[in-house]
Amino acid sequence: MIIDAHLHLRRPAGTQGGPPVAGGRADRVVLVASRGQDTAALLAAGAEDAVAGIVADADVRGAGLASTLDRYAQLPGAAKLRGVRHDLRHDGDPGECSGPETIRGLRTLAERGLTFDLAVRTEQMPYAAKLAAAVEETLFVLDHMGEPSPDGFAAWREALAPLAAQPHVVAKLTWPVDWTVAVARPFFEHAVAAFGDERLMWGSRGPEGDARAAFALADELLDEFAPTGRRRILGGTAAEVYGLE
Repeated sequence: MIIDAHLHLRRPAGTQGGPPVAGGRADRVVLVASRGQDTAALLAAGAEDAVAGIVADADVRGAGLASTLDRYAQLPGAAKLRGVRHDLRHDGDPGECSGPETIRGLRTLAERGLTFDLAVRTEQMPYAAKLAAAVEETLFVLDHMGEPSPDGFAAWREALAPLAAQPHVVAKLTWPVDWTVAVARPFFEHAVAAFGDERLMWGSRGPEGDARAAFALADELLDEFAPTGRRRILGGTAAEVYGLE
């Protein structure tokens, strides 16, 4: 089974136009909230069979995080809630992501059995590694591999190392839609070396991008992979990390 581990919803739940997976090759999807996206609408989309899990938006630094999660738990579709995303890429200070408010919030997620989708820029990753080390009870999912730039491989590889070294950190292979195989390959190969296929999952990053193009890229990059490794990256890791049925 192929699972798209990172799909954004851009249409109101229940409207015409097919399920959220339209245009892709996935059997199931994990819907991931964009910054500030309405959680009720996102959870309502969980009524569609193709949706296996949902990662909602929440302010993990806010004093009201526990109340927010309590409210989410009462919404229709809450049974498919698997994690929370707080987009830290907008922080002005790279070190802000590892502050005490963030640590406190991530401990709250762990108490609820929720994962944390970690959205950071490359220069934030060393600080994110400190955050992960401070909250070992929380399962971290690195979104978009830390947003590397095509010409920034060396800096990205160095910044990634302390995150990848922590066993409770997994990562999503979600590239920009305009990346070619030639651009993506060195990043992909290093990600496999750093995490192993057992801690990597594929996502289309759609619908801003073309889901078909994303999986065509996966086909080329995974062409020489052993079947077990392909199954892990294209579905097995996501199913395990998010507890998908």
